[in-house]
Amino acid sequence: MTSTLDASLLPRLPQVSSTLFEAKQKRGVSFEALASELGRDEVAVAAIFYGQCQASKEDIEKLASVLEIDHDQLRRQLLKFPNRGHVMDMPPKEPLMYRLFEIVQNYGYAYKAVLNEKFGDGIMSAIAFSTHVAAETDEQGNKWAVITMRGKWLPFTRF
Repeated sequence: MTSTLDASLLPRLPQVSSTLFEAKQKRGVSFEALASELGRDEVAVAAIFYGQCQASKEDIEKLASVLEIDHDQLRRQLLKFPNRGHVMDMPPKEPLMYRLFEIVQNYGYAYKAVLNEKFGDGIMSAIAFSTHVAAETDEQGNKWAVITMRGKWLPFTRF
């Protein structure tokens, strides 16, 4: 089963989101399969679909080919700067998104304290950043989601 676009998000998404999701659904291809074709992480590919990550010319060529979308149309829609962070309300209403938000609510200051102890005063970049989603199964057969975030540490500077 492949993920589809929540139509309630359409007013906040770029036109390319509909184009990409319709082609993805028609071809029955997963983000994992697309990521393999593009040589990128599946989260990065999904972020392209939502207009939250910039696609390279090579990404556009490969997406157009795999999803059988007109290359010129895709290029016109994707070769723009992303307008990040505008897709959802805060706090989020969608349950999975809310749980991710809740993790930061509950553990954000704990993350901050530990990161400050390890790296000093600063922040983790969300620009020089990568993330990965994996699945694990424990000894009892329970499935666990594993989300890895990797961001460059940016120390605050004295001025």
